[in-house]
Amino acid sequence: MNQVANFTKGFIKENPVFVLLLGLCPTLAVTSSAFNGFGMGMATTFVLVCSNIVVNLIRSLIPNKVRIPSFIVIIASFVTIVEMVMEGFLPDLFSALGIFIPLIVVNCLVLGRAEGFASKQSFVSSVVDGLGMGLGFTFALTLLGAVREILGAGSIFGYKFIAGDGILVFILAPGAFIVLGYLIAILRRVK
Repeated sequence: MNQVANFTKGFIKENPVFVLLLGLCPTLAVTSSAFNGFGMGMATTFVLVCSNIVVNLIRSLIPNKVRIPSFIVIIASFVTIVEMVMEGFLPDLFSALGIFIPLIVVNCLVLGRAEGFASKQSFVSSVVDGLGMGLGFTFALTLLGAVREILGAGSIFGYKFIAGDGILVFILAPGAFIVLGYLIAILRRVK
């Protein structure tokens, strides 16, 4: 039961975007479409899960003085893998996400989970936590991107369902703030 609670807290109680307000730079910058939000979320999930696994496995080998730099090197290694795979197999998504892929290295969600959770908990708990937080982050980015894409372009995942143009502001940077604010307000009201 504890593992289920660890997994679901990333979606509900401690959603990285809607509750903890972590990782807002990529959240606001790349969510102009549902596909971009999903792609960034899945890339971050991969890095989060893999870095949690490695941090958990080698935590006793890392001296306290170099703990954070060691975590950053581990995270950067997985970000490099994501970046190379995405550039090779998903070049359009790679171009759309741009500089925000390498910035996963310094995403406070990833580093915070490595430091605050994976380095202190059991292996299974670390994997489940990384998966839950990552998928919660993916859900939030995809939802934000979907709402912005529907309102701004009249489409979802690139499939146009409204003739003509949408409301341009929702595709632009101010639209990210507006939609995020409303989604946070709606989720807090529901809670």
